[in-house]
Amino acid sequence: MGTSFLAIDWAVLGGYVLLLALAGWLTTRRGMRSEDYFLAGHHAPTWLVAVSVLSTVQSAATFLGVPDNSYRGDYTYLGGVLAALLAAWIVAHVLIPRFYALKVTTVYELLESRFDARARRAAAAMYLVGRVFASGARLYLAAIAVSMILFLDVTPQHIALAAFGLLVFGLVFTFMGGLESVIWSDLVQVVLYVGAALLVAWHLWSGLDMTLAEAATVLGPKLALVNPTLDLSAPWGLFAVLSGVMLLNLASSGLDQDITQRLLACEEAKEGARSLYASVWMSLPVIALFLVIGSLLYLHYQGGAAGSFRGEEVTVFMHYILTEIPPGLRGLVTVGVIAAAAINSGLISMSAVLVNDLYRPFAGQRSEAHFVRMGRIASVALGLALFAMAITSYYWQRYNDSALLDFVLGVMAFAYSGLIGVYGVALFTGRGSSVSVIAAFIAGFLAVLAFQPFVIDLAGLPDTLRGIAFPWQLVLGSGVAALVCAAAPGKTVARTATSG
Repeated sequence: MGTSFLAIDWAVLGGYVLLLALAGWLTTRRGMRSEDYFLAGHHAPTWLVAVSVLSTVQSAATFLGVPDNSYRGDYTYLGGVLAALLAAWIVAHVLIPRFYALKVTTVYELLESRFDARARRAAAAMYLVGRVFASGARLYLAAIAVSMILFLDVTPQHIALAAFGLLVFGLVFTFMGGLESVIWSDLVQVVLYVGAALLVAWHLWSGLDMTLAEAATVLGPKLALVNPTLDLSAPWGLFAVLSGVMLLNLASSGLDQDITQRLLACEEAKEGARSLYASVWMSLPVIALFLVIGSLLYLHYQGGAAGSFRGEEVTVFMHYILTEIPPGLRGLVTVGVIAAAAINSGLISMSAVLVNDLYRPFAGQRSEAHFVRMGRIASVALGLALFAMAITSYYWQRYNDSALLDFVLGVMAFAYSGLIGVYGVALFTGRGSSVSVIAAFIAGFLAVLAFQPFVIDLAGLPDTLRGIAFPWQLVLGSGVAALVCAAAPGKTVARTATSG
């Protein structure tokens, strides 16, 4: 079996495994309550939660997709930080105070106070479906990188092996100490993948025979930050960023248990809000770093074709890793990819929702140790679902023929459209019922599904739907879900907490 790895690369990878194992062991506690396992006992430091949120948001899509974005385009992707700041302000003032006032373990408990337990369970189920889609797609993206580095190809068999190895990593560190172990391992992973990116950027720049001014002249319009287009096929146009991308960040940071679980691990609402703001500001230099790598790759190849390797279509960054990065640094970059793709955060959040929203209401009086044990069992079952989605993504992304970054972000719209529509109606109107909530989740999912190329081909839908970018898909799906949810007259909204 061919591989580009040398002994020094394997040593670097082994060191990473040992470092994560040490971080997990140091944060493992015996006799944990379910609150400790799922919410780190509400004693996680603000700065550490911010780093953990950053690690969760910046996935392998950032590591591999963002350099490709600036290599082929410009810096308009950076506008997503503005969208994230707008979303953070809404989450910090509207959602986080309510979550803390209700003392929730998952964000979907809010719907139970507004409607009933059926609405909460429907939201939990919708989240689980969406998170399997999103985390499974991220696992697939990381598996591409690992497969190319280890096996020098991207075949279904090697994608499966790579995805399974990454899954085992995630399960081990989820089992060790719950959310606290995950948060500390997130810190290790951020340091590693940002460090790897900095070394790659230095290696690229040191190989260029030009000054900074000369580089800026060559790049020219590729340094543009804003694209004011109204083209619905442009995912990073200004209006798409301020609408669909903003909604994507709103759902990610306020309605997705994967992120909000970390924000709820703080002692109080204000600390959770500060953690969210800090994570957004920290993402700015990280995203800029990966955009710069794409620009340096453009200068390195002078815009020439660098998108294939032994017949396989890969991103320009992957091509560079496979063909030009020296031993040792190649191992570190592989560690960076694995760190960026860590799925332990998704597993702990999904198991929290499955146990607390769907299992606990029917479990009766059980010990805290029982719910911790069920959380671990749930992690294994959900991990297998992510593995299946990663394999499915291999064929799905190829059928769509979409950029990896757009594909990974686009699958989030399936769950987020329903959540945004339902929570918008629940928080700002007196309308809706548990029945209309369930119908809204289904309608939002189907609305996004209608934009998928395989559905367009199968159902004979208008071909113009194929070119609508994922931010606009999310806007339209959220609108459909909101209309369906608000169709029921509902009851007067009870005030659950003050915003602030």
